[in-house]
Amino acid sequence: MPWALEAQKLLRYWGVNVDVWSVTSWTRLRREALATDEWNHQHPDEPQRTPYVTARLAGQRGPVVAVSDWMRAVPDQIAPFVPGDWSSLGTDGFGLSDTRAALRRHFGVDAPSIALRVVERLARQRLIDPVMARAVARNYSREFGIPS
Repeated sequence: MPWALEAQKLLRYWGVNVDVWSVTSWTRLRREALATDEWNHQHPDEPQRTPYVTARLAGQRGPVVAVSDWMRAVPDQIAPFVPGDWSSLGTDGFGLSDTRAALRRHFGVDAPSIALRVVERLARQRLIDPVMARAVARNYSREFGIPS
């Protein structure tokens, strides 16, 4: 969560305002969504229920970028229930890093990497100018040593 909040500050510098949401349990969200889906399947003649995560994110503009210190497969559990554009970041594989900061940089879950993913997704949706997204990428590549 601290890295997502830091990414929010980095993005604000570029005039990009984003919301940061906290997930306490990806698995619990998945289970609730599956239970809702099953209830809807078993009760086609009744008003359909909406999974909690779907209802919370309904009407939100822009992409959802899920970030976890777990493997990407963990947040990806809820991807089918998230309306709109979905992207995830996680620590897949083994890191060869000497510090936690280096490990987060290696896996792209540090604040600058999160900010870059957000502007990339926003540019794909044409919510920001792709030229601006490239400028942000170049800046962070130089400043933080992130490959561009």
